[in-house]
Amino acid sequence: MSIQDLFYGLFLLYVVLIVSVMILERRKTSTTIAWLLILVTLPYMGFVLYLFFGRDISRRRVFRVKENEKKEIRRLAGRQFQELERGELPFNEVVSEEFRGLIRMNLKLSHAIYSQDNTVDIFTDGRKKFDRLFDSVRQAKKHIHVEYYIFRNDGLGRRLLELLEEKARDGVEVRVLIDGVGNKFPGSRLEEARKSGVEVATFFPNKVLPYLELLVNHRNHRKIVVIDGEEAYIGGFNVGEEYLGSNSRMGYWRDTHLRVTGSAVYDIQSRFILDWRLSSGRDISGNPDYFPDQPGTGQVAMQLVASGPENSLEQIKYGFIEMINQASESIDIQTPYFVPDDSLLEAVKIALLRGVRVRIMIPNKPDHIFVYWATYSYIGDLLPFGLEAYTYENGFLHAKTMVADRKVLTCGTANFDIRSFRLNFEANSFIYNQETAGQYTRLFEEDMTLSRQITLEDYQNRPFSVRLKEPVARLLSPLL
Repeated sequence: MSIQDLFYGLFLLYVVLIVSVMILERRKTSTTIAWLLILVTLPYMGFVLYLFFGRDISRRRVFRVKENEKKEIRRLAGRQFQELERGELPFNEVVSEEFRGLIRMNLKLSHAIYSQDNTVDIFTDGRKKFDRLFDSVRQAKKHIHVEYYIFRNDGLGRRLLELLEEKARDGVEVRVLIDGVGNKFPGSRLEEARKSGVEVATFFPNKVLPYLELLVNHRNHRKIVVIDGEEAYIGGFNVGEEYLGSNSRMGYWRDTHLRVTGSAVYDIQSRFILDWRLSSGRDISGNPDYFPDQPGTGQVAMQLVASGPENSLEQIKYGFIEMINQASESIDIQTPYFVPDDSLLEAVKIALLRGVRVRIMIPNKPDHIFVYWATYSYIGDLLPFGLEAYTYENGFLHAKTMVADRKVLTCGTANFDIRSFRLNFEANSFIYNQETAGQYTRLFEEDMTLSRQITLEDYQNRPFSVRLKEPVARLLSPLL
């Protein structure tokens, strides 16, 4: 046997083994086809890419959360579900009654407890958001829980870390949970923070060699801060100077973040505690200070829905689809990446066909060029159905929001893409309140004045180079 024959035999065995693994993992057909294309066209590089991007570990032990960790949440959600089924769950707003099906689904699928005593402040400007966050941190008396995907070692990041160290020295419990890829601080600097009293944990640090795929996939994309169990922040802003508009290439950073008070803070706190336990191995759930008996005085109803690769179902995506299905008049979407799977794409098409006005706003510039080509391709699919599409021209749009019928708003960390639905750990608030949803619709329409509409004619006249790039990006979209 020649060396060439041996090489081809080993390569054939490699392809058979990889395909067998993909079949046993019960992947979606589109994902399997995309990986087969890569493995055939890039036999060497394809193997490396598969190690980092492709392996499905959603059912592995590394993601398993002990049943007792979610026991209390499931008990409360189950009780609410039964009250809803018996017609005994009171609704303060007509809006909640109208979207009863969405509330029911989130309760059953995600154990997302429904609360109605919240207040919600919306931030779309990074400087205003971080000014308010810094004020909240300064006023903290008992504990501060911080969880971010990206925490940069720049001016903003250092100021926040120094303030957290100061609070820790004053006797406030401070915990910081940073993603292993998104953390930009050197270990020596984090060790200094620990010496000052800040507890630091890393979500799947990149030194975990047995799980190379964790370096890229399965990241903790959540952005959560909880202070004294009384107020919480959740949304799209990470920690870094570019989120203040300091990056000359990206320009002004348009994002969306929420400040929440009321009973919904307990659910956001529970999410942090679960993530902290997974990353640090330490159980902090027994402290009653984390769940103070202080009912909210607001009128906003909401649920927190978390999703991640440890689940076989895609909870946030299901919430998006149900919002689209229940909308009768309008749907407004802002997202930096619009790479839907077939189910979400068909839901939008059906909404357009039944006469719902659908508006989607995307950035006018990419931060990930390949994803941008795919986004533009999917926008082009929907334009013939009557989609109103816009590119935000005042900087970079990073907001991850959807409003249905000016009544229900979802805002959080999940993009409208397959990576957010299947691969990353995400968290979104679903808000049932006409005033809050209406406020965000007005913000969307203000952004329209700073945007350019993509018409069907524009899309049909796109450059030939874009026409060549789109099919490739589209074919690989299950992997983006």
